[in-house]
Amino acid sequence: MSGISLRPPVLAGPDVKGLRIPERSLELLRDLVAAQTGMFYDDGRLDFLRDRLAPLAIEHGFDSFLDYYYLLKYDGGAADAWVRAIDALSVQETYFWREADQITALADVIVPQLVANHSWPVRIWSVPCASGEEPLSMAIALEERGWFGRVPIEIHGSDASEAALQRARAGRYGGRAFRQLPEPLREKYFAEEAGGREWTVKPDLHRRVKSWTRLNVVQRDQLAVLGGSNVIFCRNLFIYFTAPTVAQVVEAFADLMASPAYLCVGAAESLLRLTTRFELREIGGAYVYCKS
Repeated sequence: MSGISLRPPVLAGPDVKGLRIPERSLELLRDLVAAQTGMFYDDGRLDFLRDRLAPLAIEHGFDSFLDYYYLLKYDGGAADAWVRAIDALSVQETYFWREADQITALADVIVPQLVANHSWPVRIWSVPCASGEEPLSMAIALEERGWFGRVPIEIHGSDASEAALQRARAGRYGGRAFRQLPEPLREKYFAEEAGGREWTVKPDLHRRVKSWTRLNVVQRDQLAVLGGSNVIFCRNLFIYFTAPTVAQVVEAFADLMASPAYLCVGAAESLLRLTTRFELREIGGAYVYCKS
C-alpha cells in the first residue's frame, strides 16, 4: 500500500468570503509555510491556516488560494507578503514571569557561572521574544540581583513577527501580561496607564534589552547575529516544528553559541532524541540544555 493515501483530500468546501479553495491548495500552502518558517500545520489544523491567511489573499484581490500561494512562492516582491503572513500565523499569547524557574536559574546560577569563567560580555538572546515579556522578565531578574552593575550583559529579543516586535518596542502591556509577575515588581518596573488598564515599561528597564530584531530561525543566513551567545531562550516555538526542523535549528544554535552555553526550551519540549550537542542538566531547580 506504499504511496496510497488513506486520508480523504481536503476539498474546496464552502468559499471563504468568495475565495475559492481548490483541492489540495491548502496542503501546498502548508508545505510552503513550513519550508519558509518552520511552522507545520498537520491535517487537523489546516482550517486554522486557511482562516488566518484567507483575509490576506482577499486583500490582494485574489479569488483563489492558489493565486496567493503563487504570490508567496514566486513573486519577486513576496517579502512584504511573508511579513504579513507570519504576523497572521504567529501565536503571541505570553506573559511576564512565564516558566520562571529558568529565569531564576539564569540570574542565580547561569550568569554567576559565566562570570566565574570570565565569559563576558554575557550575551543572552530571547527568540522568539513575542511582544517582549520574556526578555524583560530576564532583565527584571538580573536587575534584582544587581548584575547589570557588575558585568557587561547584553539582552536581545528577536521574533519572526514584525507586529510582535512593534509591541515589544512600544513596551505597553495589558493586565493579563502580569498574571504571574509579583505585584511589587510590576509597581517597581512599570508605570500605570489608562486608568490601570495598561502598564508601560519604565525606560531604565526597557533599555536593558539592547535590540529588538526580526529573525526567522529556520533561515540559516539570518542566524549569524546569534554568534557568541552564551544563553538562548527558545521556548514554546519547537512545538510548532517537525522533529527534523527542530534538529536543524538546534544544530545551528550549537554551531553559533559560545562555549560553555545554555539553551532553555519550553517545559513541553524535549531535545533528548534530536541532538548530542547539548546535555540536559538541572540547574538551580530548572532544566537547561548545556553545551560544554
